[in-house]
Amino acid sequence: MIVPYKEEYAPEWDKFVLNNSINGNFLQTRNFYSYHPKGRFQDASLMFYLDDELAAVLPANVVDDGKVLLAHQGSTFGGIVVGRKFANTVGYNWIFKEMTDYFQQQIYEKVELRMHSNLYSPSNKSNELLDYYFQLNNFAVRSEIGFFMAVDNLTENYVSNFEKLKKRKLNKAKKQGLTFRKLDTDIEVHEFFEVLSNNMKKFDTEPVHTEAELCEFKNNRLKDIVSFYGVYHGKEMVAGSMVFNFCDKKVFHTQYLASRQDKLEYCPNEFLYVGLIEAARAEGYKYLSYGTASLNHGMVYNESLGRFKEGFNTDTYVNRCYIWQREKA
Repeated sequence: MIVPYKEEYAPEWDKFVLNNSINGNFLQTRNFYSYHPKGRFQDASLMFYLDDELAAVLPANVVDDGKVLLAHQGSTFGGIVVGRKFANTVGYNWIFKEMTDYFQQQIYEKVELRMHSNLYSPSNKSNELLDYYFQLNNFAVRSEIGFFMAVDNLTENYVSNFEKLKKRKLNKAKKQGLTFRKLDTDIEVHEFFEVLSNNMKKFDTEPVHTEAELCEFKNNRLKDIVSFYGVYHGKEMVAGSMVFNFCDKKVFHTQYLASRQDKLEYCPNEFLYVGLIEAARAEGYKYLSYGTASLNHGMVYNESLGRFKEGFNTDTYVNRCYIWQREKA
């Protein structure tokens, strides 16, 4: 049975995502989605019950007059979140039949479900069986590439594995007297937001989150999940990052990486990246994620950004977007 989500189901939803699923994390909780003002999205989330037991949830919203269902746009990742007990062939057979039958019964012309890599899942159980069932049920797939580093077993001279240009810029940054530190106050978050806004001007865009939202994350909603870091030249912040803690210190994920465009001669980006590596190691994380380097579900690749991230001797992961389309009569 599929039940459309209602606000009173939020506690059950969040408990399921955080405690009982193979692939859920805080980005798929109602606590996270609720930072958006009411009315920003037309919610169309679903809850899947088998014999009165919650088996899966699908955070989603609709656009185009209800004709397109999207993995919830209020978060980086959406897609279906599956309970541990149901992450098997029997469970997936039932879930996918219920889901695709439901899509057929609605007016949806297209459904896009952006799933995250197993890197961001709390369970060590592979998502490959879930990926297979998308294929089995005729979902098209688009993939985007991301970059990460295993920091729990780095050697002390890990910088020697960086490409030559990175090592030269890092040495130059050290000569500039740059410093790296964690940001604790709202005033420091304000400084970071100014750096972030300055950085995004080169893309003719603005940050997804407001400064007030970042402070609310830090002080309330995500106080055990979000952290901020800055690189300073003297008293001026020249680069910074907002980091998410995924899955109880499994992944140190850089949600934002930014530098002042008029201070690039100090090589603050390289100094920031190494500072983040050291912070992740000191705090006991397994992986450090630098995020993706592609747009439009992977159909546009930012080669210069990808090369920059590869220069730190990173590995790659893949996020997949699965697309269901109604067959034309």
